[in-house]
Amino acid sequence: MPHVVTANCNDCKYTDCCVVCPVECFYQDEKMLYIDPADCIDCEACVPECPVEAIYSEPNVPGQWQSYIQLNADKSAALKGSGGHITEKADPLEGPDCSAKK
Repeated sequence: MPHVVTANCNDCKYTDCCVVCPVECFYQDEKMLYIDPADCIDCEACVPECPVEAIYSEPNVPGQWQSYIQLNADKSAALKGSGGHITEKADPLEGPDCSAKK
């Protein structure tokens, strides 16, 4: 089962999780990160690294964020061809809607 990046990452993008991913399945746009469900091996390495607690195993995604399951699949597929792949830590994005717990 893949993991899913949810609403807590929206406008509050940290990349700590990307560095520990053994299969490099993270993608990004200007607002947040996404996990490619086809590549995720369910290792859970990313979960404790997320300072905003945005990553869940697909069966554990809270009800209000169920739409993020399909969003991760769609966005990661679209970003594969456009250079949105991320494997290294970058400066965090803390936009106006960020409620970072870090």
